[in-house]
Amino acid sequence: MNPTDLIPKHFRISPAQAKALKKLGLVTVYDLLYHFPVRYDTETEVKRIIDISKDETVTLYGRIHGLKTRKAWVKKIPMGEGILTDETGSIDIMWFNQPYIAKMVHEGQAVEVRGKVSVRKDKLYLSNPEIKPLGNTPSPTAPSHSLFNESSTTFGLPVYPESRGVTSRWMYYSVQKIFSLGLLKKIADPIPEYILKQYNLPSLETALVWIHAPQNENDSISARKRFAFEEIFIIQLHKQKERLDAHKRDAFRISKPQNDIEQFIKRFPFAPTNAQRKAVTDILTDMRKGHPMSRLLEGDVGSGKTAVAATTVYAVTTTPPPNQTYGALQTAYMAPTEILAGQHFESFIQFFSYLNINVGLITGSGCKKFPSKINPKKSTDISRTQLLKWVENGEIPILIGTHALIQKQVKFKNLAYIIIDEQHRFGTAQRQKLRRKDDFAPHLLSMTATPIPRTLALTIYGDLDLTLLDEMPAGRKPVITEIISPDERNKVYKKIHEELTAGRQAYVICPRINEPDPDKEMALNTKSVVEEAARLQKDIFPTYRIGILHSKMTPDKKEHVMTDFKEGKIHILIATSVVEVGVNVPNATVILIEGAERFGLAQLHQLRGRVLRSSHQAHCFVFTEHKTGKSIDRLKALVSAKNGFELAEFDLAQRGAGELYGRKQWGISDLAMEGIRNIKMVEAARREAALFLEINPDFKKFPLLGERVSQAAKEIHFE
Repeated sequence: MNPTDLIPKHFRISPAQAKALKKLGLVTVYDLLYHFPVRYDTETEVKRIIDISKDETVTLYGRIHGLKTRKAWVKKIPMGEGILTDETGSIDIMWFNQPYIAKMVHEGQAVEVRGKVSVRKDKLYLSNPEIKPLGNTPSPTAPSHSLFNESSTTFGLPVYPESRGVTSRWMYYSVQKIFSLGLLKKIADPIPEYILKQYNLPSLETALVWIHAPQNENDSISARKRFAFEEIFIIQLHKQKERLDAHKRDAFRISKPQNDIEQFIKRFPFAPTNAQRKAVTDILTDMRKGHPMSRLLEGDVGSGKTAVAATTVYAVTTTPPPNQTYGALQTAYMAPTEILAGQHFESFIQFFSYLNINVGLITGSGCKKFPSKINPKKSTDISRTQLLKWVENGEIPILIGTHALIQKQVKFKNLAYIIIDEQHRFGTAQRQKLRRKDDFAPHLLSMTATPIPRTLALTIYGDLDLTLLDEMPAGRKPVITEIISPDERNKVYKKIHEELTAGRQAYVICPRINEPDPDKEMALNTKSVVEEAARLQKDIFPTYRIGILHSKMTPDKKEHVMTDFKEGKIHILIATSVVEVGVNVPNATVILIEGAERFGLAQLHQLRGRVLRSSHQAHCFVFTEHKTGKSIDRLKALVSAKNGFELAEFDLAQRGAGELYGRKQWGISDLAMEGIRNIKMVEAARREAALFLEINPDFKKFPLLGERVSQAAKEIHFE
């Protein structure tokens, strides 16, 4: 047996099992070894056969006799049978659909059996129990024996992530077979021995035994710690190597006098915060170094990231290319949605109109340019061909867009700066396409308003320097957030009436677009945009204009609705979470969120941020059907948290990184995601990765580790 062998080569696999293994992503023997338990069943009680009762889950010790396989008389189900005896009596054992188990032990062997006591024809028997062969017969009160070391104790039966057709029991016995064939001796440890010793981590062989069959709780913890560290360490190596490789490339040097920067900032309609000034300084300092900047700007909703971006774009745009006294370096600004791209386009027109700088917009729906030749104070629609021509010859120094920016037809003359808004919504491949450059590599600023715990940011964005905007502009009042039960609706509607009467506007957020089919099984009974808009228009707000917005509308329709809402023609906008990112309507001061328990905390925080755009007191009402439990605790945190960073840390502590950010989203195992909660582990892995790359930048002495890092680059998608 070899680690790369396909599972069916050594295990008899039914079609149902093959399907289940594929669903779990288990292809090779190596995959099976690295499919770790999520917990251990330690709740069974050791008893003698004479003392057991119906429906108990027990552990019994004795010898096994009468082993045989057959098919059930009526349903023809394949099954295995045996009789367990101890000094107090005997009990029948039956394994339904698992006759192979009866072949894994031999007649008269001492065994440990764990399972549920059932009754058939007034006689007790064990149905589908776990069974372990032992070297000798223990007393009924003796500790259980380890699967792989007869002299040690076992902590509990491993419970694995399952799929229909493959149970934890099947995985348990499969791993037992792998271990019994001595495969562990053939698997090299990718982690250098000096690192294992420094952090008191078990070797790979020991850790694999301890995680699949821990002798005690400490062994389980130690093994899980080792594998979490291993994955985080490899991620850090991958990200920091990317960083080192990037620093080897040349980039445009941006050196702008501080006085010029101050003159640009003075034109803002608000005084910049100290955090904004520090962010600008950090970015411009990086841009002077001659190698490409890679920085993540993380700021809470409404903290002023766009103003920071505009200031740094000003420095780039007013810098001519090398060896020239004319022309301008170029900036590409990518946003995840057409709505947000359009808003940035309008914002940049306001920032740069006095300088007579061309600003372009490219989306899937069309292209625009500012200023228009007909009206220098307005933008105009232009053809994609014309826009791309002006971008390629350098006439448009600032181009804002969606994914349309990364099309092959989009070519820049002197691309010096890339800004990516809502970083987590773009994959690495998408960002690399935008960053391609032959001579000079552009500087990269990634921005996000989604609160990210520090440990996750240090890992996921390990190749980026981190800047936090942890101050809000002067005059901003915290949103008053209230958890509302269904019987308090009238109170909320009254408050919305008050805000509308005062000339303000409101959002209503629903989890669905349309009502579910009532005849459909498992249909979710939640509010929908279409039906809620009709109900509110007819029964609650008949004198106000209500608009709807959701993902299935055409881009033109979305833009029309948002324009009407911005201009105050729509008083209440009823939408799905499509408004979560970047929608900026300062006059909207109240948001009502239906079915709040169906949204993540970070998403709720983003939605609440839609009414944090002015100095007016804003209100957020979250409706929930739940009255107790985790859902209410999470919503209470939304009420009490002072900012998004505090909220993110709470969510990480309460729900775990895997549940908060998702293994599918990041491509990181659940075990590593849990390890990311440990700041000391993350910092240790980060530090060791940096020290390792100083001495071993090419992995020549550690080729296996180099292979793992290369594999991580393919598997880990930071999206």
